[in-house]
Amino acid sequence: MKKILIAVALLFALVVGGFVLFYFYGTSIYDGAVTRQEKVDQMWADVQSDYQRRADLIPNLVSTVQGAAENEKEILTQVTQARSGISAATTPAELDKQAAVLNRSISILFERYPEIRSTENFQMLQASLEGTENRIKKSRSDYNEGVKEFNTYVRGFWRSKALSLVASDEDNFKKRDMFEAQPGSENAPKVDFNKK
Repeated sequence: MKKILIAVALLFALVVGGFVLFYFYGTSIYDGAVTRQEKVDQMWADVQSDYQRRADLIPNLVSTVQGAAENEKEILTQVTQARSGISAATTPAELDKQAAVLNRSISILFERYPEIRSTENFQMLQASLEGTENRIKKSRSDYNEGVKEFNTYVRGFWRSKALSLVASDEDNFKKRDMFEAQPGSENAPKVDFNKK
């Protein structure tokens, strides 16, 4: 009888010990899944933030470059008109008058704009567009890497069994979708300087 009692106690201890070990294993798996889930959520927020940056930045950059280009165009038009006035002058008095207009236009040009900046502004716009697209690509790649890690973690055989026992439906440890581009998104937004 003593042997049976010892065997039952040993069996009970093994079952309880196994349950306790599985419980600790399960909670460890649960904590790991939560950590990975939060990481994926944060990475998705980064992707959205970069898209929002693109949506906010590009129209402002284009407007700035358009404004500078329009202002420079206006000044250069005045200089060109003053030069053509010299060509059209038929008397010395008209020539002096047109030369004064040209000198005034050139002086205004050099006072306001020691350097014509539209080329520099266009280069800045191009660099900003490239940087923005690179940030978006990096965020999408990071997100996909995080989703891959999360999906691999929660879909492992023993982990998925442990999660099904310790996690609730609200925890949503289901396989996540990776970022996939929408049809047509392979084309970067077009920048059109002719729109007003």
